[in-house]
Amino acid sequence: MTQTQQIVEDTRFKKRFMTRLFAVLAGGTFLDGYILGIIGPVTAVLQHELNFSALQVGLLAAMTMIGMLIGAPLGGWATDKWGRKPLFIIDIALFVVASVLQFFVGSAELLMFIRFVMGLAIGCEYSVSWPMLSEFAPSRSRGRLMSINQFAFFGGFMVAYALAFYLSAIGVSWHLILGSSTVLAVALLLGRIGLPESARWLWSKGRQDEARAIAHKYMDGPATIADFGRASQEAERVRFVEIFSKENIRSTAFISIFWFCNVLPYFGISTFAGAVLSQYGLADGLAGGVGLSMVAVLGVALTMLLIDKAGRRILTAPPQWIMLGIFLMLGLWSSAPSWLVLVLFLLFSLLSAVNGVLTSVYPSELFPTAVRGIGTGFAAAFSRLGAALGTFLLPAGIEALGISTVLLMLAGVVAVGAIVSQIWAPETKGKSLSAVSH
Repeated sequence: MTQTQQIVEDTRFKKRFMTRLFAVLAGGTFLDGYILGIIGPVTAVLQHELNFSALQVGLLAAMTMIGMLIGAPLGGWATDKWGRKPLFIIDIALFVVASVLQFFVGSAELLMFIRFVMGLAIGCEYSVSWPMLSEFAPSRSRGRLMSINQFAFFGGFMVAYALAFYLSAIGVSWHLILGSSTVLAVALLLGRIGLPESARWLWSKGRQDEARAIAHKYMDGPATIADFGRASQEAERVRFVEIFSKENIRSTAFISIFWFCNVLPYFGISTFAGAVLSQYGLADGLAGGVGLSMVAVLGVALTMLLIDKAGRRILTAPPQWIMLGIFLMLGLWSSAPSWLVLVLFLLFSLLSAVNGVLTSVYPSELFPTAVRGIGTGFAAAFSRLGAALGTFLLPAGIEALGISTVLLMLAGVVAVGAIVSQIWAPETKGKSLSAVSH
């Protein structure tokens, strides 16, 4: 084989590897969206067969978020200490076990526990897959490639919601509907076997020879090694408190608050889309949930096209100010025509998705290698607190306070996110990880 042929073959090998890596890591985010989207359409059946109250329905939807709340920081600490490779195998294996158990569950309490365990696994997934993806992605296209995570999430949510609605309508058992996630989880587990450790993480641990070998085999070797920067000097600083140090506290605060304020209204409204839209006289069911998700997918696709050209900051604060206006209008104008209400909710879903992309990009860019997993895990956990509050309180809130009051409360949440982003959101377009995180 000539030198030219060898270069061509190496290039093809690296492209195949990157395609596989992105597929199995984005697949974990797709799985996150899938298990969250699958629950909404079967809640009516669960209420009948397992005697769920309205409050228990909200709690069931929130259990996955609570699991993420614990799993994300634990997974972040573990992946920074022991590496990306062990954790992205362990977390998906745990999910396989929990998913299989859904076929056999027979009580409300056990189902809640299983959903909690699934949340633990997905929380770990956030902490390991996003850092790993960013550590292999080229700087010039990192934003677009990281956007795949959010595209995968909304795609998973939409597919699951539509599938669950259809299968439930034709009488398929809710055990089979919820357990359908097993197929995807097993495929992801098989696809991850044999993938390498992150070269950047190895370098940060002082294992330079292993890092060089992986960088040359799977990445742009010389350029990647040159960008490792100060990572080797931080090998022993795998401590949770580091994300609150003077070097990292601003990134921690910005990412956590921004993410929290993005997911709280989105999860509450999207999970119970039919119930929310019915408050304004709009049709319940498939059209509501899938419609919002389809628009969200469009928002992610547009962001993928723009993020490495327009930059991060312009896609962060401005959409939040517009969403604030949407919630204020919906909350204060209770007699708004149905067509306008629908347009406003669709616009909210689009803009929330734009912001959602940034919640998957900023954590992996702003935290240094030594605490990238911990930082991402903490921010993910904090955000899942918001998601849990949104899914748990929204049904009860509408019942007790009315939709107008609930939307005005959501406007307050969005306002906090907009202010924080306006002040702290940085521009990281085109910068290497070393340049951004130091």
